[in-house]
Amino acid sequence: MSTPPSWVMAIFFWLHMLATVTWIGSLAAINLLVLPASTRTLKLADQLSFIAALQKRLEPLAWFSMGLLVVTGLFQMSANPHYDGFLSTSTQWSLAILVKHGLAAVMAVVSAIQTWEVLPAIHRTLLKKENAKPDELAKLQRRETILLRVNLLLSALILGATAFARAAL
Repeated sequence: MSTPPSWVMAIFFWLHMLATVTWIGSLAAINLLVLPASTRTLKLADQLSFIAALQKRLEPLAWFSMGLLVVTGLFQMSANPHYDGFLSTSTQWSLAILVKHGLAAVMAVVSAIQTWEVLPAIHRTLLKKENAKPDELAKLQRRETILLRVNLLLSALILGATAFARAAL
């Protein structure tokens, strides 16, 4: 494959960084700012209602960012002269990229659990507001918080793998 023009690569790099900042920035904001503030100021049911509404707004953005990361990342990887196969570990760059993609896959699974399991459970529980058991609400809140924190940690590790790949160039 011939190397694409630099302006094409610049657009793909820019889109990749924009999607990264959008996704990881929202995870950082929720984990470091929103969750602590909502825990201190809102009752448990209101916290879950607020987080569910926030997630409803952020989920499409996160999934769009993930898709954009896949498309732009695959393009960048295939255009990189260090790329020598999907499961290659022959260089520091290829090993770092493989680790990065493995972590991203785990992150996608965690996001899927959050999107299609935990958030619907929160919505169902909130529908029976008066009859919702406090321990059920607390369990859902813990689960949502754990998934958000795991994804933030995974995103930091992905950035670390990216740094190792860049340092190998």
